[in-house]
Amino acid sequence: MSLASFRILSLSLLAALGAGCASQTRMPPEARTSLNHALTGPEAEQYLRVSSNVTPLFGDASKRLLTPYAPEDVQLLDDTKGHPINPGAVERVLPAGTKLRITRVEFPTSWVITERVLYSPRAWPWVYLQEAGAPESAPPLILVLPPNLDRPEAFRTELEKYLSARDLKPTLDALPPAVQEAIREKKLVANMSADAVRMSWGPPETVRRSLEGTSKHEAWTYPGARRRVFLTDGRLARAEEGGAQVIP
Repeated sequence: MSLASFRILSLSLLAALGAGCASQTRMPPEARTSLNHALTGPEAEQYLRVSSNVTPLFGDASKRLLTPYAPEDVQLLDDTKGHPINPGAVERVLPAGTKLRITRVEFPTSWVITERVLYSPRAWPWVYLQEAGAPESAPPLILVLPPNLDRPEAFRTELEKYLSARDLKPTLDALPPAVQEAIREKKLVANMSADAVRMSWGPPETVRRSLEGTSKHEAWTYPGARRRVFLTDGRLARAEEGGAQVIP
């Protein structure tokens, strides 16, 4: 086979492979480029808003998943029966307030999906993060965002659930020591504020609000419905994990 024929065959194979992996992003290319430039440039320095687990990124051994949820509650990849796949055991916890740097924002275009490891949430946007002080050789931390973010504003709103451009140390230092420790360890203590609960367990998937007399109640349900939090007037009253009480 001649070199020219080989090149044509290679390009044809790549085109066919790319055609089988349709783009999963609806954000226009210009908006993606502008957003990536801003988030990896002047806005690159960020602070972790939620204490998060570092786990394997499913089958991609070169990276690590950064998630506020327990591995058994992660819902990024399903098996053939439609059941969520556990990404792997928690390797360590990065506490809220950890300084990070955004190094890349990667959208699931057809080409990107083709290049990603098959056994990974390759149809979702990935935000590449580097922990402050980590060696250059350290695996990047991947924050996975929902695939339906079609506008930069929607992308930023989702990203701000997990990252803050503002140093959170003053906020954390103002909390009682027991609450600070609970947040660092991704645990809960009775009567902690709603913000503190969110910093420890992460943002809930759904929130149900009700009013009983003058008391305002909220029921938070986390992905997979294994974890639930109940607040009264903005304070933690009760929490459940797998049907069992987490706090007295």
